[in-house]
Order: sequence, then structure tokens, then C-alpha cells
Amino acid sequence: MSDTVLLDAASAYPEVNNVLAALRGRDWSAVRAVLDAAPPVGRSILIRAAADEAGLEEFLRYVLSADPDDTAAAAMLGMHLIDIGWKIRSGARAQHVSGDQFVAFHDWLRRAEVVLLEGVARRPDDPALWVARLTSARGLELGLAETRRRYRKLAAIDPHHLPGQNQYLQRLCPKWSGSWELLHAWCREEMLAAPPGAVQGALVVDGHIEHWLELDSGADLTYLRNRPVRQEIDEAAQRSVLHPDFRHDYGWVQAASSFAMAYSVLGDRTAAASMFTLLGDLGTDLPWCYVGDGNAASQIRIHRQRSLRRGKAA
Repeated sequence: MSDTVLLDAASAYPEVNNVLAALRGRDWSAVRAVLDAAPPVGRSILIRAAADEAGLEEFLRYVLSADPDDTAAAAMLGMHLIDIGWKIRSGARAQHVSGDQFVAFHDWLRRAEVVLLEGVARRPDDPALWVARLTSARGLELGLAETRRRYRKLAAIDPHHLPGQNQYLQRLCPKWSGSWELLHAWCREEMLAAPPGAVQGALVVDGHIEHWLELDSGADLTYLRNRPVRQEIDEAAQRSVLHPDFRHDYGWVQAASSFAMAYSVLGDRTAAASMFTLLGDLGTDLPWCYVGDGNAASQIRIHRQRSLRRGKAA
């Protein structure tokens, strides 16, 4: 049984390394060759992963000055500026973020908005721009109506665009002034709207994980074990990661990782083992950083070994 846990996006999607190598060589034509060959969801995921690279602002602004219609550069620059701001804000709850942090955070997000607004003015059908605009809308607390407007723009282009759906899911959580009723209803609606075998079943389990996270110790496990909640999680697994049409497309690792975490917390080692077997050495930081000591790799290792030992004994 391997102890290896691979959390980086490049382990699941080797194209990430190709994009990063081209960026580090400041070869934008090579970056575009990889992005242009990817499907829309994959393109957004690659842009999101690459945007976290340090020191990109000057280069991407140069690319845009040479070709203002290059919305791949606009989306990557927008996400890069958002990332800078979010690092300043940190992942802490609002009450633990200082006034100075919020000022700097919002300043970087407004810079991103300028870039992204110019991008959608030139090419409103680029889904990566709307994914970034959903992220900035949440950080700037622009309100549910505006965030919903942006999501509908994205959904009109690509109704099952997982990166944007993940951003909208976060906005519907109470911690961002949404509600559990809105969140769970939307997650189920999006799952049912997607083809059987699609990754959208993960939206349902991710919504329940977010709800579980907000509850006090004791009540959290009771919530997940509540019969209707457990039935929804199992139904979502059957429609996605356990469906015969489930494929290793962009987003599959995040989906399987979320189900592995939920079933591990529930103590269903057989169901968890099926997810760990599907994943092999792969995993994701979210939602595993919510478990135990918050070290995702360590928690995956512990629960994977526990589940697979149980499966072997059975």
C-alpha cells in the first residue's frame, strides 16, 4: 500500500506543467497552444492553476498590450491579481481579518475587475473570464443578485462549467451571506441537470461538507448521518463517481476526493475504499484540510490506509 499522496494539480493533469514551463520561459505562444487544445472546463482549470505562479503581472500585461483581444491572458491576469489579494486577506473568517488586510484585498480585486471587465467587453463568451468574475464578486461582496447575474452569463455559455459552479457554490454558503436552503437546492438542481456520469454530483457532497463544517462537534456527524442527507450523498455518488459513464475528465479528482472525505468522516470504510481505489495516489487539499489537524496529505494517508485495510480484510 503506497504512502504517496499527490495533491498538486499537475499530478492529475500533466498539461499544468506544460503551461507552467511555458510561462516560466515567457513563451506565450506555447502557453496558448496548451490552453487552446483543452476543453472549456480544462482551459479554466489550467488558467486557474497557472495564475498562482509568482511574478506574472508584468508579463501578462505585456501580452495584453500586444493583443488586447487575448482573453486567455486577461483571465489569467485577473485570477493572478485576485490570488495576490486573497493571500493578503488569508483564508480566515472575516472577524479575524484586519481592516488593513481588507483594504488591500479589495484593492487587488478591483484591479482584477478592471482587467476582467475589459476582457468580457471584447469576448463575452469566454467562460474563464466569468469564473474569475464570480471569484472577484464573492470577495468584493457584490451581492447575490450580481453574483447570480454573472453565473447565469457563464451558464448560458457552458451550463456545466465546474470551476464556475464551484465558485457559485461558495457564494451560496451562509459564510458568504447565502443560505443552506439556497445552497442545497441549487446543488441538487445542477446535479440533475448534468448528464449521468458527470462530475456535478460532487456539488451535492461539497454542499453537505460545507454545512457539516459549520456545525459544532457532535452535531456535525449527526448531520451527515441524517437519513435524507446520507441518501443525497449516496444518490450523488451513484450519478457521478460510481456511474459507468464517469470519466477521468477535468475535475474528476476533486469529485472523487470529496466523496472519499465524506465517506471517511461517516465511517463507511467500504464506500471510502472504492473512492481511494479510484484515486490511487491522487488527492486534493480541499476538502481534506477540513479534517483532523488540517494536513490534507496526512489525513488522506490515514483514512486511505484505514479504508483499504478494511476492504482487503473483507
